[in-house]
Amino acid sequence: MNNKKANEQAQPDSHKVPVFQIGDLAVYPAHGVGMIEAIESKVINGEEHDFYIMKVLENNMVIMIPTWNVESVGLREVINETEIPKIYEVLETRKENPMDNQTWNRRYRDYMDKIKTGSLYDVAEVYRDLSILKFTKDLSFGERKLFDTAQVLLVRELSTAKNIDEEAIMSEIQSFFIPPEPEDPENADTSKS
Repeated sequence: MNNKKANEQAQPDSHKVPVFQIGDLAVYPAHGVGMIEAIESKVINGEEHDFYIMKVLENNMVIMIPTWNVESVGLREVINETEIPKIYEVLETRKENPMDNQTWNRRYRDYMDKIKTGSLYDVAEVYRDLSILKFTKDLSFGERKLFDTAQVLLVRELSTAKNIDEEAIMSEIQSFFIPPEPEDPENADTSKS
């Protein structure tokens, strides 16, 4: 009996293959939140296969996902609201030198790989690192594009999970990256009197 409980705890819910119904919201890697609009059967090479028909909320792109291939393409449920504090922890965490010693094209590849995983934690890391980098230098065109992509993916999924509007989420996540204001020397001297 204890072994059964240990096995259940060792395999978190994220390893279960999600089954979606029409009207469910889901996340497709690098494209973000979408709605399952239909489940259709198609005959391919003489065999019938079922497909989820998903419309991405951001741009109305329609994606056909084989129901038997959900796990390998990375289609997943929108994060649970209880996971949001963990995402915010990722945003708050500061690394010593986020990818400073890498060339811009190596950073770009690493960030793109993280976005393609479909993990909101990885997307939050990309957003965090590029937000911090913005304070020290202008982002390259490619980095700016990645920053914008990460921001859209992060904001859309968090607003969906919290069921609040995107502007409110944008304010929340940007608040993690407000640069400290420089001290005013005149005000600092008055406290010594």
